[in-house]
Amino acid sequence: MTLDTLPIIVGVGQVNDRSGDPASGLGPIDLMAAALRAAEGDAGAALIDDADFLGIVQQISFREIRDAREPLATALGIAPATTLQSEGPNGDSPVMLLNEAANRVGAGECRIALLCGAEALRTAAARAAAQEPGRRVDATREAAQRREPSYAQQYGLVAPVDVYPLYENALRASLGQSFAEAQRESGRIWSLFSEVAAANPHAWIRKAVSAAEVVTPSENNRPIAFPYNKLMVANSSVNQGAAFIVTSVGEARRRGISEDRWIYIGNGAAAHEPNSPLQRDRYDHSASMAVSIRKALELNAVRPADLDAVELYSCFPCIPKLARRLIDWPADRPATVFGGLTFGGGPIGNYMSHAVASMADRLRSAGGTGLLFANGGYATHNHSIVVSSRPIAAATFPRSYDFQAEADAQRGPIPPLAREHVGAAAVESYTVLYRRDGSPRAGVVVARTPSGERTLAHVPASEGETLRQLVDPGADPVGRAGTIVAGDPLREWRFA
Repeated sequence: MTLDTLPIIVGVGQVNDRSGDPASGLGPIDLMAAALRAAEGDAGAALIDDADFLGIVQQISFREIRDAREPLATALGIAPATTLQSEGPNGDSPVMLLNEAANRVGAGECRIALLCGAEALRTAAARAAAQEPGRRVDATREAAQRREPSYAQQYGLVAPVDVYPLYENALRASLGQSFAEAQRESGRIWSLFSEVAAANPHAWIRKAVSAAEVVTPSENNRPIAFPYNKLMVANSSVNQGAAFIVTSVGEARRRGISEDRWIYIGNGAAAHEPNSPLQRDRYDHSASMAVSIRKALELNAVRPADLDAVELYSCFPCIPKLARRLIDWPADRPATVFGGLTFGGGPIGNYMSHAVASMADRLRSAGGTGLLFANGGYATHNHSIVVSSRPIAAATFPRSYDFQAEADAQRGPIPPLAREHVGAAAVESYTVLYRRDGSPRAGVVVARTPSGERTLAHVPASEGETLRQLVDPGADPVGRAGTIVAGDPLREWRFA
């Protein structure tokens, strides 16, 4: 490839809408348009009117907007030749769009690509509350509940916050960590996130918190799903938009875009886990995550030691914990450039657009090479890409980012489901779900039968002793024997 054809990010924009009256706040189309105009201003050149590719992260805050492409193009007054909206509001979507744009620009298929996304869940929640006083909006849970309840959902594994603790608890046991050690690691990582957010003018919560504050339940940090508190989960109650503009070196030169705006895009790699969280081979490792991160580095001839900055997706602590071990990233070094989904903000599928923008800012000011690792779904979707303030010699375009076959080959056997098992079993992983007042709502146990099948069991709030054993910091339940007994309507777990 010639230098002129290399794809680069030339403009980034971020918008936070903090209207005094949330119900009158901006909607997602307005946020996307504002972010794109900010990105155009950042580039210092007129780009939007000449764009021939528009890529959008699917939004869910305004359900009536199922496809944002035409409304956004109309708002911008443009008619790009190609438009693309991500298949879902998944956390990997912005990196997928960046990878698509780099391939298309590098192949000469488009000259100027606009990429953006936004969520207005703060506004959506305020409007819903005005119509139904007292109602609280949980967009991801409501979206899942609109579908036919699955076996997992019947037992309480409905939203991502119900599922990711399975990885957290299994990983802790696999690493041989005590509960206190695992929580200290989570607290340290999240405290560093808060410090980055406090220094980032684009972050939603700009207040540093200590590691102890992160892991200690309190009135303002209620337990959500064991072992996660409010300060350890994504904050989606935001109105945020972010955008970035991709073109080629040659096009940037023709348009007089200053070279100090350029961030070179490398090749990316994507792989996915099965959609159902019960169809995973294990909960202490993700083959698709490992392949995504390692292949992205390999394709660009970048070693972990070469990385100057990273964004390791942070919807829940288990994800950056798993990811940092793949690249030997220390727990005492910030794993974000934006501030993490708790503090920077967690606008459903669009967080990584903010990370792309903040990574561009970081590399422009300090130089170097960065890794963007995105995760989405229920620890399902993984997409990684490398960007740099310098040309990446090993990168070539277009290049496929699909490494699913490699991830599938590395994955272990998936245990068959035994939906009606009654009798002896052992804990594979688990969580306890909490009400808003901090009291346990129910426990969920993922168990293995004596023959190795996987099954689920319920722990009702009335089984206080069983719930106490699940959350006992001095005795890890993973691997412990027990019995699944018939219940009405769900089979229940009892420790041996």
